Amino acid sequence: MFDTNMKDMTVTGLCDLTASNSPAPGGGSISAMAGAYSAALCAMVAKLTTNKKGYEHLNEQMAQINQQAEALRLELLTDIQKDSESFNAYMEALGLPKNTDEEKAARSQAMQDALKGACQVPLKVAYKCLEALKMAKTAVELGNINTASDGMVGALLGRASVLGATHNVRINLGGIKDEDFKADMMSQCDQLEAQANAIEQEASRILHAR
Repeated sequence: MFDTNMKDMTVTGLCDLTASNSPAPGGGSISAMAGAYSAALCAMVAKLTTNKKGYEHLNEQMAQINQQAEALRLELLTDIQKDSESFNAYMEALGLPKNTDEEKAARSQAMQDALKGACQVPLKVAYKCLEALKMAKTAVELGNINTASDGMVGALLGRASVLGATHNVRINLGGIKDEDFKADMMSQCDQLEAQANAIEQEASRILHAR
């Protein structure tokens, strides 16, 4: 555990910690951070489109995007810490005693439970990041033309965060024995990745058309 919640660190502080020999924060936490920035850019585009000449007809839609993006941004900032905590739970299970058969069984079960948690947390992050990506595509398509590239950066970060989170799910599935759980997780990851790739490509097409 860290003394400071990662979302409250400076940009430099979190970057320094990520670059250190500490196993957390890792790819999962940074995926959540990228998703938060994707949502932040969506909120920015919405604010810079609202009440601007030629975009007045979008005021209601942009207000909704802004509200949703702000809520998502805050959730994903919290998820930076949650992902690292799920990893820490596995490390704690790994350190449980294994002197007796009972202890070995309890340790094995705790490790399995922790691994499932380490899959479920980034999977939830991936779904949230997909929502940020969808909003970013709308920002590219409808937002103030002067912010189109900002919306596209949001889309690129959104795709990266979805794929980063799903890759973290996949790597943690390797140690799980529950085959039904693994199959369900893999299927969800496949669908999330396909959607993220398609939406990002569409956002890029729209940007170049504008």
